[in-house]
Amino acid sequence: MRTEVLILDHEPEIYAEALGPLFPEVTFHTATEPEAALPLGREAEVLVALAHAVSAEQLAAMPRLRWVAALSTGVDHLLAQPGLRPEVVVTNGRGIHGPQMSEMAFLYMISLLRDFPAMLANQRAHRWQRWPQRLLLNKTVVLLGIGAISEELARRCQAFGMRVLGVSDARTEAPGFDAVLPRARLEEAAAQADVLVALVPLTESTRHMVSRAVIAAMKPGAILLNLARGPVVDEAALIEALQEGRLGGAGLDVFEVEPLPDASPLWDMPNVIVTPRVGGMSDVYAHQALPLMEENLRLFLAGDMARLRNLVQRQGERG
Repeated sequence: MRTEVLILDHEPEIYAEALGPLFPEVTFHTATEPEAALPLGREAEVLVALAHAVSAEQLAAMPRLRWVAALSTGVDHLLAQPGLRPEVVVTNGRGIHGPQMSEMAFLYMISLLRDFPAMLANQRAHRWQRWPQRLLLNKTVVLLGIGAISEELARRCQAFGMRVLGVSDARTEAPGFDAVLPRARLEEAAAQADVLVALVPLTESTRHMVSRAVIAAMKPGAILLNLARGPVVDEAALIEALQEGRLGGAGLDVFEVEPLPDASPLWDMPNVIVTPRVGGMSDVYAHQALPLMEENLRLFLAGDMARLRNLVQRQGERG
């Protein structure tokens, strides 16, 4: 009996065309829109999609589903779906986002330190204005959370001559880091930061981890970047610190409410860069995800579910 796989993505044909010749025993169904995917999953045992694209309706339309291969790292939206049956295994895309997330962090850092938004405004106004250019050289960057993305970013920061501090309870050292402090010393780390980057997943313990106290501990003119999840940062405290001029700026790809409400003052702050949750995106995303997908599909077809890479522990599971 053939195995059926449903791929819901904006470029599903890339996965199907690459994996089809490798797995002749598998039938791949592809869809670019959720509505088109609904009738295709009746016999599918595998669903490949970004976690936030998987709806309760989609899960209900797949009675034979055994594995959701989430292409994204964060799967909180998926795990919250009431239609996700306990026996369905979930994996995520952890480990493939380092390049694009690191480049987004550098986009923020260089733009904010050099006040590039003001340069663009001056260009539009045909205004010739010069000011000293702040460098990344010898600046201290604090990375909150140490994982695959942070390790990629740390190496790049060191290449720019930056001092790299990490904050983690799971690690005491890591490649590319000059030092690692426990979460209990986050305020101490924040006080040293020229740039603080939030990269932790959203859990009850990380909600508002970048608290009012942490923001208050940051040195005047420091920059805060949130590439994690919106609620990791106390957004109200951040807005207050920016309005009072205590922080030098912020680069924000995620927010407590998304899309960011039109009334949010963050939209109009000259020292804030707002991006619409694009940090994990890339023009080669499917090619980045394919090696992981191929490896896990081989294990799935062999019945070796326990060895799937990036298994997500569901609530109530022990491991």
